[in-house]
Amino acid sequence: MSDTNEVLFTITRDKLNTGLRSFPVGTVRTSFVDPIEGLHYVGYPISQIWHLDPEAAVYLLLHKELPTDAQLADFKADLVARSAVDPAVLDMLSHLPRQGHPMEWLIAGLNLMGMTGKTDDYIEDGLNAIARLPTIVAAIYRIRSGWGAPIPSEPERGLIENFVHMLGVPGGNADNLTRLLRVFYVLHLDHGGGNLSTFAAKAVASTLSDTYASLGAGMAGLYGPRHGRANQDCLNFLKRVGTTDPDEVEAWIRQALANKELIFGFGHAVLRAEDPRATIQYGLGQDICPDDPLFKTALAMRERAVKVLKENPKISNPYPNVDAISGTLLQAVGLDDSDYYTVLFGLSRCSGITAQIIDERVNFRNGKGVAIYRCKYITEDQPRRDYKG
Repeated sequence: MSDTNEVLFTITRDKLNTGLRSFPVGTVRTSFVDPIEGLHYVGYPISQIWHLDPEAAVYLLLHKELPTDAQLADFKADLVARSAVDPAVLDMLSHLPRQGHPMEWLIAGLNLMGMTGKTDDYIEDGLNAIARLPTIVAAIYRIRSGWGAPIPSEPERGLIENFVHMLGVPGGNADNLTRLLRVFYVLHLDHGGGNLSTFAAKAVASTLSDTYASLGAGMAGLYGPRHGRANQDCLNFLKRVGTTDPDEVEAWIRQALANKELIFGFGHAVLRAEDPRATIQYGLGQDICPDDPLFKTALAMRERAVKVLKENPKISNPYPNVDAISGTLLQAVGLDDSDYYTVLFGLSRCSGITAQIIDERVNFRNGKGVAIYRCKYITEDQPRRDYKG
């Protein structure tokens, strides 16, 4: 972008009340989404780096370069040193109402960490949040689900390896669960600067609110059915299909469309090809759960939904997105309560949001930080009135 005040967007009335879609409001250094190639982290296509150590992917977003072996070892050691959670936080989590949604528990957990351990330094609090959130999310699973007391952390195992250890999923396959969650974590770290959860967190941080409160605001946005809970909806949608036969799946899709139902997991606001994150997960599913009936249904949906949706010229993207398959894989490896899927999304996304908060508060505008967000609203026609009371 040049230094001149070039016109980036023409605002017309029909663009108002459309959720700021396509309105440029700032810059982002961590990631972008190409309509064909999909998600990129600091310029690297996700299709090339999905296999990275989770810590290496986080380092990339924070430092804008891939770590050397020595840098990665130092970064992992730093996260280990930061990972201890105040026992008071886990105790307070144990007293939350069980009927609360797991995302409400995550928001509470973030606020509790802020109340017991914030430093009011965006870098320090951001790194501490990244290091400690696996313990919080694992505790939420175990306490709320009645699996037992939280399992003591062993952070030297690695960020996701320790998380799987702390989960202690009853009857779960730890090896496959670890394989999946390492990939899931990397795929969900970041998604440009304007997705709702990231934007909400950055807007709150622009008031100079602390990192934990800002992340809590972001997770409140992620909690919404139109945002982070889509993977949960996609899984429940697949369960309704009830067949693995491709022809029967196609007939089911056509009937659903005739009934004006949504086909969950297909389409994307930016992408015009299959989401590479979905492609990666379909391939992983072939390794870890090839015979799972729901995975076979998902494969049939991948083939036939695209075929049917392409018949409608008004549909610009008939292809699977990341949510089309992630819930299916999570269920296949033992995490069968879909209410928790958005919490797993949040565990990852908080790291990407943290990187963007640090940029906006510490790095941008020569260290002054982005100004407090204060978008303008156009007043609807209102007659002048005099109060006669």
